[in-house]
Amino acid sequence: MDTQAEPEQALLVGVAIKGKRTPWTIDDSLRELEQLASTAGAEVVGTILQNLDKHSITYIGKGKVEELLELREALQFDTLICDDELTPTQQRNLERAFKEEVKVIDRTALILDVFARHARSREGQLQVELAQAEYLLPRLAGQWSHLERLGGGIGTRGPGESQIETDRRLIGHRIHRMKRELDEVRKQREQHRQRRSKSGIPVISLVGYTNAGKSSLLNSLAKAGVLARDQLFSTLDPVTRRVMLGDGTPVLMTDTVGFIQKLPTGLVAAFRATLEELKEATVLLHVVDISHPNAPEHVEVVEKILSDLELTDKPRVLALNKADLLDPGADSSLMAEIGGTRAVLTSVVTGLGLDELLDTLQMVAHQAAATLGAVTTA
Repeated sequence: MDTQAEPEQALLVGVAIKGKRTPWTIDDSLRELEQLASTAGAEVVGTILQNLDKHSITYIGKGKVEELLELREALQFDTLICDDELTPTQQRNLERAFKEEVKVIDRTALILDVFARHARSREGQLQVELAQAEYLLPRLAGQWSHLERLGGGIGTRGPGESQIETDRRLIGHRIHRMKRELDEVRKQREQHRQRRSKSGIPVISLVGYTNAGKSSLLNSLAKAGVLARDQLFSTLDPVTRRVMLGDGTPVLMTDTVGFIQKLPTGLVAAFRATLEELKEATVLLHVVDISHPNAPEHVEVVEKILSDLELTDKPRVLALNKADLLDPGADSSLMAEIGGTRAVLTSVVTGLGLDELLDTLQMVAHQAAATLGAVTTA
């Protein structure tokens, strides 16, 4: 007997606010939302978008809600996924419109679900659970009876999900405990960083948009054996490996969590212990999927998050990755001049540019070390 649960049938909904300037078109954003939904195990049965002057109390307009009610008969979807973070009121109003027979989640809940699926270490699970609890806390009214009826699934699973209490006070205690545990993790990480600093070995941290190929690149350079899949957020936990640069200089190369547009602020805060690794890096290796049609937008998202983390002054190198997927004649120099950053065209599949990348990292790491030494002496 096949006991595997049937995939949830999801309808995606996006809203474009008139006059609001954004580097992402609503179509591009919904395509990425579909990737997230698929990664979470859903089957996308349709996509709806609407242009509005502003978000309504049901996220979309009243007429569009009625259209969705009619579509449900035809598409038989059981999950509605919105491309923006919903307010608790918007989520409740949408659920009531469907007489609570359809689960309504937003992009934030979907991203948290994908993170929950891929968290392996105790630290990663704690970070995801903390972000989930803080996201759910203001949404307690009516939430739990709704989830019990629908029997879990996307937006509801995660490390410790069965222990997330419905009472605000108990959830508050749980959040406090998780923060205390993560503080201990931060102290341990700080001790590890201090030991690495005393060793004098340069540290190179990989950053980039999710699915840019960071793990594959680390595997290729260091024989790391890190899980690498063609899906969003396949790896969350930091992995550090020793790599030899072109002149034989050993460095420690660390793979970190990928970024995405509209990354929940609570998730960034929860992963603070992980992201603090970037501050101690000698060089940031920004990996970009140069074959992706939204590559410039991906770079902009990563640069914005690095700015929020106060890392814009950190020396970095651009690896314009997945060059083997470029169409002949494509403009691969598109991002070579961003912030004066050195860029190298690379391909893990063909080996293109990997030696040049190591040589470039060697030069930038030595320059960074020399600058740091000059500052320390002064």
